[in-house]
Amino acid sequence: MKALRLATALLALTTGMALAENPMVGGAAMFEDKNIVENAVNSADHTTLVAAVQAAGLVETLQGAGPFTVFAPTNDAFAKLPAGTVENLLKPENKGTLAKILTCHVVGKEVMAEAMKGMIEADKGMHPVPTLGGCTLQASYEGDMMKLTDEAGNVATVTIADVKQSNGVIHVIDAVMLPKM
Repeated sequence: MKALRLATALLALTTGMALAENPMVGGAAMFEDKNIVENAVNSADHTTLVAAVQAAGLVETLQGAGPFTVFAPTNDAFAKLPAGTVENLLKPENKGTLAKILTCHVVGKEVMAEAMKGMIEADKGMHPVPTLGGCTLQASYEGDMMKLTDEAGNVATVTIADVKQSNGVIHVIDAVMLPKM
């Protein structure tokens, strides 16, 4: 009985430690027991992404079981797009285009940074990452920073990796990935 209590206490301690290790994003704690949408709405750096996910009708999908890997562009990433682009994409008549762009940031499995690094190394420096939107991102490393290149040649840096969610993982990026137009 004593061993069982000790094991339970150790499990509780290590579970708490694992939760504490999840990085903060946009000034908010990210909880492993919450899904991608539940955590994203708390990030001050992802209000544009959350609005876009809502406008594209993807909330239910990203609250689903997954697992998903989401490369989550920040508000600053969206601000780098040409003036008026975000406002135009948020219009109801552009829902399909917006959904395509957003799903080009989502992979249909959980991929942690260390695993991605191994795939990049195995592929001699560049690894194709197929997304749910039908786009293929190219993952690479520049020094110790993971980079993603979209089909239009835009490059994003992963600024915060391995933000664990109940239905996958988020990697915060500093640019919006676009499909080939």
